[in-house]
Amino acid sequence: AEGPASETAANLQALGPGTSAVQGAGDVDRTSKIYIGGKQARSDSGSSYPVLAADGSVAGLACDCNRKDVRDAVEAAAGAAKGWSSKPGHTRAQILYFLAENLSARAAAFAARVAQITGGSLSEAEAEVAAAVDRIFTYAALADKAGGTVQESTLKGMVMAVNESVGAIGIVCPTAHPLLSLVSLLAAAVARGNAVVLIPARAAALLASDLYQLIETSDVPGGVINILTGDQHVLSLTLASHQGLDAFWCFAPLRTILAVEKLAAEDMKRTWTETPDGRDWMDPEQGAGGEFVRHATHVKNIWVPFVA
Repeated sequence: AEGPASETAANLQALGPGTSAVQGAGDVDRTSKIYIGGKQARSDSGSSYPVLAADGSVAGLACDCNRKDVRDAVEAAAGAAKGWSSKPGHTRAQILYFLAENLSARAAAFAARVAQITGGSLSEAEAEVAAAVDRIFTYAALADKAGGTVQESTLKGMVMAVNESVGAIGIVCPTAHPLLSLVSLLAAAVARGNAVVLIPARAAALLASDLYQLIETSDVPGGVINILTGDQHVLSLTLASHQGLDAFWCFAPLRTILAVEKLAAEDMKRTWTETPDGRDWMDPEQGAGGEFVRHATHVKNIWVPFVA
């Protein structure tokens, strides 16, 4: 008899071999790769770890990244940041719209993956995927807006406050709503011209690898989005200590946040930290908006003198 379980299994098969709801006879084990510089790659460590579904079964294998992978990802992001930020906001918006359209086209497969990871119902997973698509559209619309303001000046002239990209940003994603939270942070940073190095939650590694397959076909320039998998705490410390990053966003347990803040202070790296239970990602007021744009930009004030 057909049912939600069989529908979930069928949708997972659309993501590739070795992605069925439960590994069994006929399944092919697949180790997902990482994504660096616009290319899929194997981890330098040569190691992998099993990613468990909510029911305790093995959903697949993911790369267990090391310091070399972090260094390669940061170099790729730093190298791509200047070119990406120099692109017109309209161009960045078009690319993000394309990414949202591609995610929408594979909504059923991603909903099945979310349900597999979280253990929630398929309808809840479908709602999260729909919210993720909408979140990308939101930031695509902001890519050529929120460029700055004109302020008053005590001198003769005016002051233009221009919002510029931060540069290369490291992002540690929370476990709650794994797809939506990842997409919300990613889209906010990328829309404003930043390049990113993403570390998804350990249990969401396969979901992140599914996403880079969309990124590859959505015209995103190589190096703008880089994805690493593995022990999130260990990778967070390595990434936070890298001086090639310009900012670090960390949505993780308190022990990780405290360690990250200390490491980031060594080179005055800008940080945004928050414990995982501090935000409802399904709420547009909390999961998107001006707060994210402010963290994704810094303000350059330009005084323009004139005589009336």
